[in-house]
Amino acid sequence: MALEEGDLEVPEKRGKYTVCIVGCGRIGLPTACLFAEAGFRVIGADVNSRVVALLNKGKPPFLEKGLRTLLKKHVKNGLFRATTNIREEASVSDIILFVVPTLIDKRKKPEYSFIERPCKEVGMGLCAGSMVIVASTTGPGITETVVKETLENASGLKAGVDFGLAYSPTRAAPGQVLKDIATYSRVIGAINEQSLKVASLVFSTIVKGGIIEVRNIKTAEAVKLFENVYRDVSIALANDFAEFCEKAGIDYLEAQMAANSQPFCHLLIPGIVGGHIPKDPYLLSEEAENVNVRLRMLLLARKINDERTNHTIQLVRDALRQCGKPLRRARIAILGVSYRPNVKESRGSKTKELASMLRRKGAITQVYDPFYSLKELTDMDYSAQKTLTKVVEGADCLIIAVGHDRFRRLNLRRIKLLMRKSPSIVDMGHVTEPAMVEKAGFIYRGMGRGVWSK
Repeated sequence: MALEEGDLEVPEKRGKYTVCIVGCGRIGLPTACLFAEAGFRVIGADVNSRVVALLNKGKPPFLEKGLRTLLKKHVKNGLFRATTNIREEASVSDIILFVVPTLIDKRKKPEYSFIERPCKEVGMGLCAGSMVIVASTTGPGITETVVKETLENASGLKAGVDFGLAYSPTRAAPGQVLKDIATYSRVIGAINEQSLKVASLVFSTIVKGGIIEVRNIKTAEAVKLFENVYRDVSIALANDFAEFCEKAGIDYLEAQMAANSQPFCHLLIPGIVGGHIPKDPYLLSEEAENVNVRLRMLLLARKINDERTNHTIQLVRDALRQCGKPLRRARIAILGVSYRPNVKESRGSKTKELASMLRRKGAITQVYDPFYSLKELTDMDYSAQKTLTKVVEGADCLIIAVGHDRFRRLNLRRIKLLMRKSPSIVDMGHVTEPAMVEKAGFIYRGMGRGVWSK
């Protein structure tokens, strides 16, 4: 709380301060490594003892470009260590950063226990003068209610008086998290001017894209949700257009490219929305309901995007029908289980839902993803194959669920020889060209690609 501008200007000065990162997941661990790289003493606190054991050996529990090298370096030089004892480490930390997940329950209601529990542990060890920063995605108002009240009740200290409190969301995509954290601007809101000043000083040591200070915490919380909901709504519009294009005989991708040549048009690629974006509209709508506002477009967009799995099945059924085959008892190969192309991250993927729905309709499904081993796929309860050759062998229909770059190089003629007579391809990842697929002897269907001829 007493930090001044010159206190963090060089790594030697930063080494006097300890940063505790609560939550060593896909955002928390890269953030921890960047603070260590900046010269801070860093503690990674996580409830998972297996993760902690791996981290203390310099081994990240997931793939992320550049992370392993950075982690190994700072474990070796002593600037990073991991622990499960959140309470104890909070008591020796100057800066505490929460980077834990926020989930929604089966009723689409926010589940804040994942942040409330570690807040209580931190509060039990919190010392006067510490700076607490929340980087988890939360609904507007949650930091100043759930987080603040839990910390104050557990510590006996007062936010803004005895300890600093700020909120700063992270913008980063899997596969480029270290780069994104370092280069994107950082939005920060705080409970008072001193907290804002200190939080800005702290983040300016790892962020090169600039600091954007907003007037309060609630505004900063809204910024992150607005960004993700904007993307969700934009994809919903693209999905609506894509469905129209399928019926009207238009190639959406061609129309999109031409429309985007205009300066004020930014149409996105249609598709199944996975990852963290589907939950964020519900975090925002919950807080909107609390102030008697109904965000209609937000909820409609979520409904449209949720229907994409059903739409995929409709395309599969149509492709099979054109081949003279029913969906029931059809053998279907599904390519891709990641939630987005070219990353190894299955959380939030819709492939599990797609495979399950197809099986309920009587189809036989198997999956393949080049980013995962056969054991990893079976551990996720998929019926899977080790190779692309094995998964397409004897299949009636091939669904490209995720547009990994590796799927752009499919040998269509060889795949046709491996599949059953009258094969079909349903491309939801936009990695094949309809004319080429049909020329290779397949029935083609694809999201928004309404130019198929059979």
